[in-house]
Amino acid sequence: MSNKQKAVYILFIGIAVVLGMSIGQILNFDHQAEIGLSGSKKDKINNLLRYIKEEYVDTVQSDSIVDVVIQDILKNLDPHSVYIPKNEVARAEEELEGSFTGIGVLFQQYRDTFTVIRPLENSPAQKAGLKAMDRILLVDKDTVYGKHVDINQISKKIKGHAGTPVTLTVYRKSLDSIFKLKIVRNTIPLVSVPAHFMLNDTLGFIKISTFAENTYDEFHKAVKTLKAKGMTALILDLRDNTGGLLKQADLIADEFLPNGKLIFFTKDQRGHVKKVMATARGDFENGQVYVLINENSASASEIVTGALQDHDKATVVGRRSYGKGLVQREITLNDGSKVRLTTARYYTPTGRSIQRPYKKGHKQEYEQDFKNRRYNGELYYKDSIPIVDSLKYTTPKGKVVYGGGGIIPDIFVPLKYDDYILKYAYLNRYLSDFITDYLDRHLDSLQHYTPEAFISDKQIEEDLYQSFKTKHTRNLQAKHRLNTKTKKSKSHLKRLMKALLARDLYGSNVYYQILMQDDPMLQKIISLKDTVDVK
Repeated sequence: MSNKQKAVYILFIGIAVVLGMSIGQILNFDHQAEIGLSGSKKDKINNLLRYIKEEYVDTVQSDSIVDVVIQDILKNLDPHSVYIPKNEVARAEEELEGSFTGIGVLFQQYRDTFTVIRPLENSPAQKAGLKAMDRILLVDKDTVYGKHVDINQISKKIKGHAGTPVTLTVYRKSLDSIFKLKIVRNTIPLVSVPAHFMLNDTLGFIKISTFAENTYDEFHKAVKTLKAKGMTALILDLRDNTGGLLKQADLIADEFLPNGKLIFFTKDQRGHVKKVMATARGDFENGQVYVLINENSASASEIVTGALQDHDKATVVGRRSYGKGLVQREITLNDGSKVRLTTARYYTPTGRSIQRPYKKGHKQEYEQDFKNRRYNGELYYKDSIPIVDSLKYTTPKGKVVYGGGGIIPDIFVPLKYDDYILKYAYLNRYLSDFITDYLDRHLDSLQHYTPEAFISDKQIEEDLYQSFKTKHTRNLQAKHRLNTKTKKSKSHLKRLMKALLARDLYGSNVYYQILMQDDPMLQKIISLKDTVDVK
């Protein structure tokens, strides 16, 4: 059988699978459709599947064949059309819905035991008396400690329907005792705006980590809070925001743009165009705006950034964004699994598509983009950013912007190699465990700090820094080529330690306040002539 014949065979089986499927709403689309085959083709494919099931030499689960077929079809389309098996749907929907049902606790595997880092404010876990550094030994009657316990399995055991109880058997080191806590599950919001604070009397900072159902409400509340404190200029941080719901992106862009301005438009395979316009609503149409992006800012993040850049509303600072300009629609299959299928391309107000090039069927190559950017120097040198002259566009004030491969910032800020090593290659593997160990030994003394006092007064002890450095110097220097001898590297690592301690003690808002103090992109904005000095 030729490759072409195989592709047709796979396509026919895949189409049979989606017979009768309904198309649900996601990413700002609201119509429904059904896809089907003529009776003869349907019978032919069904007969083949039945024949394989009954006569094939080995036992084959028909469901597994179908899953493989669907995945193979999508692999040969575009990089962003994906299949979500039934058992993964709930987790995927949580990310977009902005909430889940559980007890509201942050925990991580510490040595061979799952340890509470912090119960969330006003959560069932906090109300029941669960505290930081409590060890979870049993969930109901299931043992959840030991070297081979999977954190995802524990999470599933703790989550459940709202209103249902779960009993945790807990060890508390400070009391040297084991006891049980009965906790009633409830709806727990997932925060998509993890930080908002003032940098000085007029300059505010808001971080958006994803675009979920509650993002606009969180953002709107943050803007009102900061405006009440005197904010007239805003830094909007969209770094590492990989996207989410398109509707939330246009709601947030609308906050900055006057009534009637184009936010973006989409175009499908038939050439049908759908425009999304700004409304009279908008709480920050007159304020000065800076948008931070990097190589991981994608999709909905790029829509917001592109709209503000094209209308000369914001100065974009950072590195070229990811380059995802494809719109997915969610399709629910009859067994509860889902497909997110690309149905259109979106364009910024000037008409540029920011989707970077891809070859159908080469998804793995497409996903190597970050590595390619590192090797070609783009992350470190502005001149290495690829531009296509034929995709040149001009904003109303005459600024030149480019399409065909992400949003190119107005002001480039290179990735520092030490930052890359600590953030991407090293931090999550070693430093988090090191900080958890420190927190376990010093929790009582650390709890005397208020968040404000921690930010201003807490210093990372020299012996703590030297302990980490001594323990991990070989990996830091030899494996990752990080120069731990420089004052800058030492200062940066200490700040990361302090920020992680703050995250575990107080949450993400204090974490970002500390982390931003030596942030290169933030410092670049502060250095601009039209920005007042930050305290």
